[in-house]
Amino acid sequence: MSLATRVIPCLDVDGGRVVKGVNFLDLQDQGDPVELATRYGEQGADEVTFLDVTATVHGRQTMLDVVRRTAETLFIPLTVGGGVRSPEDVAVLLGHGADKISVNSAAIADPDLIDQIAERFGAQVCVVSLDVTRDESAPSGFIVTTHGGRQLTDIDAVSWATEATSRGAGEILLNSIDADGTKDGFDVELIRTIREVVNVPIVASGGAGAPEHFPPAVHAGADAVLAASIFHSGQHTIQEVKRELAASGVIVR
Repeated sequence: MSLATRVIPCLDVDGGRVVKGVNFLDLQDQGDPVELATRYGEQGADEVTFLDVTATVHGRQTMLDVVRRTAETLFIPLTVGGGVRSPEDVAVLLGHGADKISVNSAAIADPDLIDQIAERFGAQVCVVSLDVTRDESAPSGFIVTTHGGRQLTDIDAVSWATEATSRGAGEILLNSIDADGTKDGFDVELIRTIREVVNVPIVASGGAGAPEHFPPAVHAGADAVLAASIFHSGQHTIQEVKRELAASGVIVR
């Protein structure tokens, strides 16, 4: 995969404000997305991910003005997800400054959407997000969820990751619903499980609470590490995480 591991702050946005909860629930205001994105760019973030966490739930488009204003502050790649249902939605977001587009619920409902995005814009634009939870009934022990983790499916996470990449996904955003917001560390078993079946970059998400949580995710197979709470609170910085990664032998920018 990529030579240097990327450190990516995530801006979960609802109603034009950055929010954060636990297991995708009880969302609390964390600040202005433009101000936070600017801060992270200055701190040395390799990318920023912007997720409109209630766009699919409420059936509306991602807030384009926030995307545009966020993109204008950044000189690093911006991934945007939430409410993307068609190639036309992708075109609009790219036109407002996004570099990559993340799809989740809509791709599960219509897997052909992945093919359409990859064919029209290139695999490098198409990120498929997997919100995964443990389920003993699934062959791999993991299933994917939709609508911001609110709805369970009967789709095995391994089979879906395999299909998504075969259809043209250029990257997998792998989020553990069980670990999300807990600050107990990434789900390294989940990362290893998906790493075994995909040959595209994996962005690990969910559970980061301290710099020492990041190296195990990379050693388990992640090419990038994404976090929200740890950065929004000001408790730790991008550079602290990069120093921890470098100390464990991980190459960072």
